[in-house]
Amino acid sequence: RYLTECGYGVSFNLYNAANFGTPQKRERIILICSRNGKKAPYLVPTHSENGLFNLPKWRTLRETIGNVIEEEQHFIEFPEKRLKYYRMLKEGQNWRSLPIEEQRKAMGKSFDSGGGKTGFFRRLAWDEPAPTLVTHPAMPATDLAHPEKDRPLSVEEYKLIQEFPNDWHIEGTILEQYKQIGNAVPNSLGKAIGKLVKGLLANEEI
Repeated sequence: RYLTECGYGVSFNLYNAANFGTPQKRERIILICSRNGKKAPYLVPTHSENGLFNLPKWRTLRETIGNVIEEEQHFIEFPEKRLKYYRMLKEGQNWRSLPIEEQRKAMGKSFDSGGGKTGFFRRLAWDEPAPTLVTHPAMPATDLAHPEKDRPLSVEEYKLIQEFPNDWHIEGTILEQYKQIGNAVPNSLGKAIGKLVKGLLANEEI
């Protein structure tokens, strides 16, 4: 309201980065303001979950990190007390796929609490985009475990999922690197925003 009262045209929406080519289901609110008072149009998706509107389907984890070289990955470790449960899980599964008694042991007091808790003991699925990359891939409630390897996603895999060039050097400790990449805007979503703003500045019909 304040921006409108100041004469700006205001456009905002919740966008899923996967709809713009990012191999990640990352939802972010994007706010675009125009000084001429006109409301900007919405971003135009380039991909869709099931190929609707003849758009390419969402990019998957397999096509993004399926060919990484394991020896070149840098990552933090899961503690052994949690690794034993990951070894029982297949790609795309989480704690709910464990035998019931193992679920109780793995989840402790959280077992009887409400909510879906789908981020606990979660192995990612090869043929879907990644969930939102968080700033730490091994926090108990938002685990980002590799679909097959007994480890979290690596820094290098984080870069690929956020669409950073693999030869970019990220400074800091490994946890600082995860945090920087996890906080970033994916390349494809940033490009979609830039393309829209550039078109508006050039008075293109969108």
